[in-house]
Amino acid sequence: MSSDCLFCKIAAKQIPAKLVYEDEEVFAFEDINPQAPTHILLCPKKHVASLAEATREEEAVLGKIALLAAKLARERKLGSGYRAVVNTGSGAGQTVFHLHLHLLGGRAFHWPPG
Repeated sequence: MSSDCLFCKIAAKQIPAKLVYEDEEVFAFEDINPQAPTHILLCPKKHVASLAEATREEEAVLGKIALLAAKLARERKLGSGYRAVVNTGSGAGQTVFHLHLHLLGGRAFHWPPG
């Protein structure tokens, strides 16, 4: 855990968030600035700054996050389509440097993305 990380503080319950899932390794919560009707952030509890810094040690938890995103999408009835996005680095739009996946759905998306 990083003492100055927003998502670590959410995981530690030091900052409130609308949690939609939590277990010993991962947590998921509603984004406070949603970019779609469904916008959930899925994070490992272990602090890893970005996908670029992930190692083989994170392999299982990254798979767990991907499968959890699919489960939450099913529960939210996003069968017509959704996005699972991991921004890596400030040039890609990452603003919180704790690895997280955005689950976005409930509206049409275009390609290429922004």
